[in-house]
Amino acid sequence: MKKETLKVAGLALEVFEDGRGEPLLFVHSGGGFQPNEPYVALLAKSRRLVAPSHPGFGHSELPDWLDTPDDIAYIYLELMDRLGLQKVDLVGSSLGGWIAAEMASKAPERFRKLVLVAPVGVKTGPVDKLDIPDIYAVPQERVSQWLFRDPAKHTVDTARLSDDELTVMVRNRETVAMLVWEPWMHNPKLKHRLHRATMPTLFLRGESDGLVSADYLERYARLMPHARIETIANAAHAVQVEQPEAFAAKVLGFLDG
Repeated sequence: MKKETLKVAGLALEVFEDGRGEPLLFVHSGGGFQPNEPYVALLAKSRRLVAPSHPGFGHSELPDWLDTPDDIAYIYLELMDRLGLQKVDLVGSSLGGWIAAEMASKAPERFRKLVLVAPVGVKTGPVDKLDIPDIYAVPQERVSQWLFRDPAKHTVDTARLSDDELTVMVRNRETVAMLVWEPWMHNPKLKHRLHRATMPTLFLRGESDGLVSADYLERYARLMPHARIETIANAAHAVQVEQPEAFAAKVLGFLDG
């Protein structure tokens, strides 16, 4: 993929781009954007895929004033202006789904269709119970079981990573904690704005997702006027990583349908 650094809202933003066709803006999950994942090439076969690294992720700068996904939504709307993208299809995964939902509620006229992949970002359940499990209160092995149906296939051997790759990994995790900590995994205001996101919307979930439950996703989808839900088999939270072909087929089938 082509990679460049663009100055947006006063910060240096790492932006990946590949493919041709109608633009598709991809907003990555808490693990950061990995351009070599198979689903990326599958999406770029028929679309102009634009994928920024969030501030504080990859090699994007993190300004002192930024501390919420809501802040990132404004930056990405400005990025669209910078790239001349008047109207795009928008896909967001997990944390990126939260950012995408914020964007869609702010400027619905900028988005033709929306795909939210196991998104977080709203509080829909009882006030005395977490909607999304606390990933910092359990061993990493348990978190891996929530993320992957077969964690052994996706274990990262940190001894084989370069210093730069290790720095990016740790930086990504640190930024996730800052963005989602308080209130935990949601913006209390977002659910009151989602009725503005009137574009056709697809919610996707892996059937074994240990972070985003089916009940949570159903309550989330009811907050949006034109939303539907589909499930991908043999996948947990990181559905695009575990089932790239099925993921790309669902996304492109919805966007092109």
